[in-house]
Amino acid sequence: MFQATIKNTEPETVAFIHMHGPYTQIPETFGTLYGWLESQGLTATGMPHTVYRTMPDEVSKTQADWELQAPVSDAPDVQENVSGLGVRHLASTEVAFVMHRGSYDSVGPTYEQLMHWIAANGLEITGPAEEVYFSDPAEVPPDEYLTEIRFPVRTAQH
Repeated sequence: MFQATIKNTEPETVAFIHMHGPYTQIPETFGTLYGWLESQGLTATGMPHTVYRTMPDEVSKTQADWELQAPVSDAPDVQENVSGLGVRHLASTEVAFVMHRGSYDSVGPTYEQLMHWIAANGLEITGPAEEVYFSDPAEVPPDEYLTEIRFPVRTAQH
């Protein structure tokens, strides 16, 4: 059952890795990000995120622009290095969101429903799509993955 709503995210500090190319790189890239965290003496403190700067139907797989984020305890900002790794502080953001249950391959219709819900509720999308992962694929079968899908929004200007 589809149940979208609106909330304000909490401000947070995230370690990130900015990437280009196919989304099939995501699992390996999470390994890179968490390895870098460890090398910097940082500890992940929350659920990992993916920010999709381009949507899959907008560009070819090789041109996809995305970022993985891992919340960390308060740390100073670190400028993005040549490998795309860094740390930044994120402000609170108003988002429309829905919880998706199922494999990552099955999120497409949930995105479509959420975008329709946003428009039907007089909102407009103000930034890239995000996914927050509440399940560890090493511990949970794909049909039980919980993924929060969200878009930053504001009231539509007429």
